[in-house]
Amino acid sequence: MAEGERTRERERAPLKDNPYERVMKWRKELADRNRTGQVVIKPADREVFVSRQGRLHYFLNPFSFKETPLQTWLVFKHEVRTKSGRHRHQGGVIIYVIEGKGYSVVEGERIDWEKGDLMLLPMRPGGVEHQHFNLQPGSPALWIAFISIPIIEHIASEMEQVEVSPEFQS
Repeated sequence: MAEGERTRERERAPLKDNPYERVMKWRKELADRNRTGQVVIKPADREVFVSRQGRLHYFLNPFSFKETPLQTWLVFKHEVRTKSGRHRHQGGVIIYVIEGKGYSVVEGERIDWEKGDLMLLPMRPGGVEHQHFNLQPGSPALWIAFISIPIIEHIASEMEQVEVSPEFQS
């Protein structure tokens, strides 16, 4: 009997599309991507670009790179040459300083950082206005940011650009 059921299953017509079947398809694609997706992402695999925030280099970004595992993370390197753009969002960002020395102004308070430091941007319902500055002209400060998409979705995080980076050309 079990053998006959397996045969019938293989011969069954494709299931009718509906919201449940789309979720099942998405879960299978997620499991496949997490099992077989790219494990090492080389800097050369990704474009460096200048945005309103400054010079960014995304490694994980589910809106741009759909083939990687961990589709619930934004991970990017930020090269701060003079200063970043200033913006406001609800926080919850982890920043690790790779190179250089600088400071961030978070809600009007200066917070100094240097290579090896880990900065935790606090979470606040009304948002946290912040901007990053390099203290070593001619040598960019580099840091990498880690943002959990489920957290920013959970807190309904908004983002408002208050001032653009001096490098940005529209």
